[in-house]
Amino acid sequence: MPEALSNALHNEQGKQTKRPFVLAAVMLAMFMAAIEATIVSTAMPAIVGDLGGFSLYSWVFSSYLLMNAVTVLIYGKLSDLFGRKPVLIFGIVFFMIGSILCGLATSMEMLIFYRFIQGFGAGAVMPIASTIVGDLYTKEERAKIQGYLSSVWGISAILGPAIGGLLVQYFNWKYVFWLNVPLGVLAIVILYFYLHEGIEKKKHNIDYPGAILLFISVSALMVVLVEGGVRWQWLSTPILSLLGIFVVTILLFIWQEQRVGEPMMPFSIWKERSILIANLASLTTGVMLIGISSFLPAFVQGVMERTPIVAGFTLTTMSIGWPIAATIAGRLLLRIGFRGTSIIGGVSLIVGSILFVTMSPDSGPLWAAVASFFVGIGMGFTTTAFIVSIQSTVEWQQRGIATAANMFMRTLGSTIGAALLGGILNSKLQQMIHTAGIESSVNVDTTNILLNEEQRNSLSESIRSVLQDGLTIGLHNVYLVVLAFAVVSFLLVLFLPKNKSS
Repeated sequence: MPEALSNALHNEQGKQTKRPFVLAAVMLAMFMAAIEATIVSTAMPAIVGDLGGFSLYSWVFSSYLLMNAVTVLIYGKLSDLFGRKPVLIFGIVFFMIGSILCGLATSMEMLIFYRFIQGFGAGAVMPIASTIVGDLYTKEERAKIQGYLSSVWGISAILGPAIGGLLVQYFNWKYVFWLNVPLGVLAIVILYFYLHEGIEKKKHNIDYPGAILLFISVSALMVVLVEGGVRWQWLSTPILSLLGIFVVTILLFIWQEQRVGEPMMPFSIWKERSILIANLASLTTGVMLIGISSFLPAFVQGVMERTPIVAGFTLTTMSIGWPIAATIAGRLLLRIGFRGTSIIGGVSLIVGSILFVTMSPDSGPLWAAVASFFVGIGMGFTTTAFIVSIQSTVEWQQRGIATAANMFMRTLGSTIGAALLGGILNSKLQQMIHTAGIESSVNVDTTNILLNEEQRNSLSESIRSVLQDGLTIGLHNVYLVVLAFAVVSFLLVLFLPKNKSS
């Protein structure tokens, strides 16, 4: 047994980790995070219909993703210093607190603030759970186990939208958030009793300045992307000031990471070509993922005029395709390597994106579901190949931060994507309203009404037509950007090393 694996299975008192129980806890934690993605997207039209504020739609995702992106690297580093167990438990606790508060929100602004708290905890869940698997299983076992873990996405995909649609239609959207609590409690109990680690005790320095600089830079960029062209003109003083803050803080972040002894983001691991390409490709697929999962329910409900359950179904197929592809990828990795597996995924992402671009209001939900399925296939192949490749490249001492860096890039892509694509949609809606000359009676937030059947039917035919056309054209532009990122993702995976099969 390799020394690193032996250390992961035993602590200083000789207590042995029970791998099956820990794997179950990891799957529970991942299920909690995975179902959050599908169930909230399904519930968002109902949430906006209840709380109002359609112009803040993308902020519900952006706030969660921002805290997730900023904290994921800190948690990854902390897990390398102090062990996976305490960091993961801490993250789950905060995730549950945020979930409880989200269900108690009475305005969109409150919900966005509570999503910050939820995202603060979520930053630990996915990367540390994946890192624990990297610790407990050998390279050969890891590919197969990663496929098993991806089945979590399939289960959550089937249950998430279905449960979300049922809760929204027959009860209340608040239960969508409260569903996380019992899952989190059970995961914590299992981890506490069955995960035992052998950690070298020494004094460590945590790179807090780096974390603060990263938070400021990503926040500034996100505000620019969301509000540019909507609240402020692109060349206005606030936008230019925020861009200046972004440039200065990101340069200071890079300088800070190069000078500290224990950086939050060790750029040395990026010198490995396979890690560099995997991380850049994860950034682009992150943009795609949020573009589809965030806005597809709004199109199905607001333009196709279907129910929340049908909207949930169109997202479900993406997360069904994901675990199917991940399971197959786990077997293909040892045969055709990381590059070949990733290329298959890249082609699927392009096919799915083309289907979304060619989707019209008359296409029906089945078209959207098939497009989602192809994107899910692409995500399953690429993400599995990237994670196994990265974990096979670095040692235990850097596995946490290396895994977290990849998750960070995907989350950063989703953060930027939520802001950028939300800004594109809002700008197009505002332009359509202005062109139609109905600014005195409606605004971007009036689009809320399209997501509620009773209120939608109360609109005049002319206003409803303008809003639906605006939503259709706006989302078409969103999917054009998604397709562009799919092409970039495919081009990136072509640069993966050909002989990198282990």
